[in-house]
Amino acid sequence: MARLKDIYKKTVVPELMKKFGYKNQLEVPEVKKVVINMGLGAAIQNIKVIDTASEELGLIAGQKPVVTRAKKSIANFKLRAGVPIGAMVTLRRERMYEFLDRFFNIALPRVRDFRGLNPKGFDGRGNYSLGLKEQIIFTEISYDKVERVQGMNISIATSAKTDEEAKELLKLLGMPFPRES
Repeated sequence: MARLKDIYKKTVVPELMKKFGYKNQLEVPEVKKVVINMGLGAAIQNIKVIDTASEELGLIAGQKPVVTRAKKSIANFKLRAGVPIGAMVTLRRERMYEFLDRFFNIALPRVRDFRGLNPKGFDGRGNYSLGLKEQIIFTEISYDKVERVQGMNISIATSAKTDEEAKELLKLLGMPFPRES
């Protein structure tokens, strides 16, 4: 079993039950999925950008990414419908917990001038989204082999009803929010 899932079952569930007064363990919110998305606008000029980015995303996630394609043609961007413009991966269950563990404990501390994640990244329904400026914070990526620094969006979907419940869940799992003063 993934280390973070073990922490969730042994410490997070009892803490949340005590704090929010849940009567049943099944009421306690949990992380449902993590979606990692790379938008690759540069792929319009150079199609090889998609291959390298999806290879890097596969290394980061531990799962083969899906290449996303443009839905509409936009003349101003020289974009036609059906052209590959991104890569994304959806993680669930064990892989999700393993990714979150590596992300919270290894990758985020490697971000320059890191003071914690923005607590305003919640959507009002208990889901959290954040953007990263560079993929090189992950240890799976070799800095020497990176052709271009690429950012990504990470969305964490939870079963929490409110942002307060979701924030407490993610904080107990180890997500580094800044200290409230």
